[in-house]
Amino acid sequence: MKIEFHYDFGSPNAYLVHSVVPDISRQTGIEFNYVPVLLGGVFKATNNVSPAVSMQGIKNKPEYQAVETQRFCETYGVLPYTHNPYFPLNTLQIMRGAVYAEYRNYYETYINVVYDAIWQQKLQMDELDIIAATLESAGLPYQDILEGMNDPAIKQKLISNTENSVSWGNFGSPTFFVGDEMFFGKDKLRDAIEFFKTIH
Repeated sequence: MKIEFHYDFGSPNAYLVHSVVPDISRQTGIEFNYVPVLLGGVFKATNNVSPAVSMQGIKNKPEYQAVETQRFCETYGVLPYTHNPYFPLNTLQIMRGAVYAEYRNYYETYINVVYDAIWQQKLQMDELDIIAATLESAGLPYQDILEGMNDPAIKQKLISNTENSVSWGNFGSPTFFVGDEMFFGKDKLRDAIEFFKTIH
């Protein structure tokens, strides 16, 4: 049994979780199963909006969010993400790419490359030519992946992942499932880990 991590590349908080997963796995032996979902689809199905929208006009909340993010980074010893000037990105193609890559032996590499491109290199990863160049430079079979993004079965799998995630209670990202229990937000990562330990 693994902790299911339902993610979308467009979530900066999901990126921060991704940044700490390797160390957590090394220290605890707990493995994470990365499940690609389309955050836009989750929001639409649940009438939710991104934090960037929900915090607009609210006094003190954005400032507190920045403090909370800094605390997370200091706790886990990771660098904060850098703002991507193209945010919010349309992640449909790269999430389809993740579904395609999930069935290949380079899934982990694909995830690392795309996350780094968005949140460290600050690339416009909703443009197909930039996606292709980024994947090619990383040594990934970019032509196969781009073709896979258009495969009807891959498209349907992303839809199914998203619908299933919502049906289990998800309304955003990062979200974790440990058995039948759901934990939402990067600040609940520790709770998900502790719960995982109690049932193993």
